[in-house]
Amino acid sequence: MALDGKTHPLNSLGFPKSPAETRVVVAMSGGVDSSVVAAQLAEQGYDVIGVTLQLYDHGAALAKKGACCAGRDIHDARRVAEEMGFPHYVLDYENIFQDAVIDEFADSYLAGATPVPCIRCNERVKFKDLLQTAKDLDADCMATGHYIQRKMGANGPELHSATDANRDQSYFLFSTKPDQLEYLRFPLGHLASKAETRALAAKYGLSVADKPDSQDICFVPNGNYASVIEKLRPGAAEPGDIVDTEGKVLAQHNGVLHYTIGQRRGLGIGGLADPLYVVRLDVDKRQVIVGPKSLLATRTIAVREINWLGDEPFNSREEWHVGVRVRSTRPPRDAVIRPISATEAEIELVVAEEGVSPGQACVFYDNDSSRIFGGGWIWRGK
Repeated sequence: MALDGKTHPLNSLGFPKSPAETRVVVAMSGGVDSSVVAAQLAEQGYDVIGVTLQLYDHGAALAKKGACCAGRDIHDARRVAEEMGFPHYVLDYENIFQDAVIDEFADSYLAGATPVPCIRCNERVKFKDLLQTAKDLDADCMATGHYIQRKMGANGPELHSATDANRDQSYFLFSTKPDQLEYLRFPLGHLASKAETRALAAKYGLSVADKPDSQDICFVPNGNYASVIEKLRPGAAEPGDIVDTEGKVLAQHNGVLHYTIGQRRGLGIGGLADPLYVVRLDVDKRQVIVGPKSLLATRTIAVREINWLGDEPFNSREEWHVGVRVRSTRPPRDAVIRPISATEAEIELVVAEEGVSPGQACVFYDNDSSRIFGGGWIWRGK
């Protein structure tokens, strides 16, 4: 029942009241996507509050382009709020971000893993602390500019891939919990292309309409992981040996942190008939192990910290036949999940994947629809 005593049909965000009576906190990164979400909801008459997170010292970030949440982006988000006439706040989350995302990124990278900090940021910062802030502001929901869909199913809200497969961000949002999904909204997930988003930005006259998309991890300038790790963990670039699978020394390296599973270039090993690839990293021995491309193929993956979004309990079946994605840039591949516990499983890929690395996410997809069943973290493959 609305304040005027009349019963309203559900508004576009799913609430039985008018937009004016519906408060929405919009997580604004300063980019075109979240700016369009905020502008669109404001135009539709919702009670919009924009919030931007300062995640790290943006004094250094001001000189860096191609990443989100830098000082320039905070300015852009504030300007959009001024243009559309809704309040905007900047929250200092530096300490939270350092503890919840950056430190683990550095430690897991040094342990030979390939971390995906954007997932941890969504899981531990945006959809946890920021979401709680939205509730503290008495908001009915929180909206973001992510390209993913929230659909109502028989058992409540479900997570679905975006309509535009090229923009789909489901790989980075698999760890969204059911109670978070109740509160979140993703207004862009149904759009057919990014061009539609930019057209909306132009329609609203937003200053960020032509702003380039962010490409890098926000605290990793130019994708140079190694330089960031060296600053975070001085002394991490210890030299060592590049060896083959039998332990024969082939060359030297200047730090395991400079290498990733599947890497071929920059090994400094010439004169071989067949190219060699990084197949394993041994941090304790400071060794980079190389071998033929065939050794990169993996069919069995161990996954833990599973977040399950299916209707039945995860370990209620012996097997789940799904599609899985082990890299954000690869399409889902047919697989069989065999639960070990409510949060652990062994996954058998029907066709072997190359370059599966500990620290990456493994995301589960329904083979017969766009629904996402959650996922987990890869901790070993064979």
